[in-house]
Amino acid sequence: MKITAQEEYGIRILIRIARCADESGLTIAQISEAEGLTPHYIAKLTRQLRLGGFLKSTPGKNGGYILSKPASEININLVLKTVGGALFDAAFCATHIGALNLCTNSVDCSARSLWKIIQFAVDQVLDKMTLADLCGKEDSVVKLQALLKLETQLLQTV
Repeated sequence: MKITAQEEYGIRILIRIARCADESGLTIAQISEAEGLTPHYIAKLTRQLRLGGFLKSTPGKNGGYILSKPASEININLVLKTVGGALFDAAFCATHIGALNLCTNSVDCSARSLWKIIQFAVDQVLDKMTLADLCGKEDSVVKLQALLKLETQLLQTV
């Protein structure tokens, strides 16, 4: 499994905007310079985030992007699904049938069960995370530390 560039940069854009103290927010040019990405790519991601209901634009010559709601109300799972999609969804099997019209494992598929379990586990973690949780420094994000500790404990029991 891989985290896409869109997912990574989408989260980073939201964190940067959430930390911004300016009421007019940040412009595409400011985000582009701060993140080292092209203005075109920032425009694409901010559009997705705006259409997803996470950002709104501020009007005027010096307008930019601000959060559409408080950072504590922005669910990270929904953000990632907006910019990158889920790891597994119901349409997955229809897109991986091979050369046949129907998957040969459509009735009894242990691989599908694996992907469903992984998606469930990922959803359990990400549904508990908000943008506000990610706005602190990495070593001060208490919720992340607790999740990492739980992950370490789970790995030791396997």
